[in-house]
Amino acid sequence: MTAIIWFRRDLRLADNPALLAALAHADSVVPVYIHAPHEEAPWEPGAASNWWLHHSLTALNSELAAKGSPLIVRRGDSLSVLRELIIETGADAVFWSRLYEPAVIARDKMLKAALKADGLRAESFNAALLNEPWTINTDAGAPYKVFTPYWRKAQRTLPEITVTAAPVAVPSPGALESLDIAALNLLPALPWADGFADVWTPGEAGGLERLDTFVDEVLQDYAEGRDHPDRVATSKLSPHLHFGEVSPRQIAVAVMQATAGKSALDTSAEKYLAEIGWREFAHNLLFYFPQTTEKPLYTKFYSFPWRDGSNEDYRHWCAGTTGIPFIDAGMRELWQTGWMHNRVRMVVASFLTKNQMVNWREGALWFWDTLVDADLASNTLGWQWAAGCGADAAPFFRIFNPVRQGERFDTMGLYVRQWCPELKGLTTKQLQQPWTVAADQLKAAGVVLGENYPQPVLDLSQSRKDALEAYALMRELNS
Repeated sequence: MTAIIWFRRDLRLADNPALLAALAHADSVVPVYIHAPHEEAPWEPGAASNWWLHHSLTALNSELAAKGSPLIVRRGDSLSVLRELIIETGADAVFWSRLYEPAVIARDKMLKAALKADGLRAESFNAALLNEPWTINTDAGAPYKVFTPYWRKAQRTLPEITVTAAPVAVPSPGALESLDIAALNLLPALPWADGFADVWTPGEAGGLERLDTFVDEVLQDYAEGRDHPDRVATSKLSPHLHFGEVSPRQIAVAVMQATAGKSALDTSAEKYLAEIGWREFAHNLLFYFPQTTEKPLYTKFYSFPWRDGSNEDYRHWCAGTTGIPFIDAGMRELWQTGWMHNRVRMVVASFLTKNQMVNWREGALWFWDTLVDADLASNTLGWQWAAGCGADAAPFFRIFNPVRQGERFDTMGLYVRQWCPELKGLTTKQLQQPWTVAADQLKAAGVVLGENYPQPVLDLSQSRKDALEAYALMRELNS
């Protein structure tokens, strides 16, 4: 008997229930990846995600080939390609891991029904979440809109979590036609992503190595250091999680095992697992409120006077040339590495949607194209939270001051100096707001505002006042 294991964003061999089911069912297994981004419209993967996918597929193919059955790569409509493979191989079953984006859910329901109508066994499994969305609701059966009670209930399942090892072998049915991964044209034509490889190692091995490093070297300082972008104090596991190279179950087990009998790690472990919980919460929200990829969760924000992205302010934000060092540092980190520290994500998102009054969807689209960990659920929740129009965004009118945030969380100015090296000659006290520094002191530090570093695109105090007035008017209109 032959089974097909359809890889999507579960690009790993360990803790992969769909793969184990295929191996248990059949004598030989066909691992296939079908490139069908059009089936995820309107949120087809962005450029940074495609860079990661290319390298992750390459790594998975190597691992599968070493186990006996290399990855078959095809392109086209998923159902058509699967049916072609079924005819070629005589497979009687197809197994895959579930995904939870609205377009993918609709596609998968159709596809499963069609395969079953063809007389095949078609089964899907949870490989991406600790708790699937429909399993965690309020006592009244409604979806949660606030994180704390959601996570209080969801984390009760943590002690029950187990993980499975990678299979020893994946028996092959024989040679099959496959595209070269390079033929998918996932890599950018221009060299803007060349720096990514200096930071990331896509693939299951890279993800597990990063998890080990985090647990062994970083976790102990996570609770205190996680908000400081100038420190190595976060896991950077988000892209590995998004592509399923590491499962949330593996992470939870590793963290809980690391803290067993070590009370000093309890607070850090609790804080970190809560971040995994936010990812779960995001998927829960997207499942129940699929419209939030395009519209605010709370309808009163339909009247909020956000601007679109056709303005110079937005372009300065994207380029990291706003003249606000903490903002520019974050946006340049994003462009050069495909990632941004979470504290900085909150601050740059607040700046765009509140100080600059640009629609949160413009920011979400930019992140979607430039983040290697671009995840539709997390991206949607994060941007609506920052804009104040989504779940758990209380107080919704909170506006981060990027100067104060930089002074508090980049205390020595290391982060700004790394990503805005033209400002490195300024003192730490001057660094976060160079427009307040006397001209002779700027000159002595090698800084000429408007020439080698921009003037601020706005007045922080006035823009804050304008945003608060807009929020007040919105409340009045909806009262």
